[in-house]
Amino acid sequence: MSDVLTTFESSLDGLDVATTRTDGDGFTGALDDAIREPAVGVPLGLDDVSLADTAVTVDPTAAALESARTGVTPVGAGIATYGSLAVAADAAGSEPVSLYPERHVAVLREEELHADMDEAFAWLGEEFAAGRDSYVFATGASATADMGEMVEGVHGPAEVHVVVLER
Repeated sequence: MSDVLTTFESSLDGLDVATTRTDGDGFTGALDDAIREPAVGVPLGLDDVSLADTAVTVDPTAAALESARTGVTPVGAGIATYGSLAVAADAAGSEPVSLYPERHVAVLREEELHADMDEAFAWLGEEFAAGRDSYVFATGASATADMGEMVEGVHGPAEVHVVVLER
């Protein structure tokens, strides 16, 4: 296990975000444990794992998205020091699938972790140069205290679970 992964897990733990480490062989079981049905998702775009043999509805309709308890998306990057996730705003619908259901399950490879903001900004610059120029950065569950007491899940998911695909 890398120092970056250890830092990432520690940051997520401080945000009350659960983490599961797995490999391609254990992915389906790990995902089944992380979701609450009904679940929707977008194609992960990863060679050795997919949502095909899971209880996740891929490419959901608006009605399926509205009734979903869990949204499953790939994550472009994780920032270890903050436990932040970079979710693409893409044609597949990753952004709404990550934000609307009460639970977001984020899937990323260990090599997509960046130690700090300097590394993340370098990666983001490469993404922008390649034409992938719209990301949402999320850190933990949605929370606001705009009107007084802290309330979770107002502007996004109330729970987040990260599945890290180890090298």
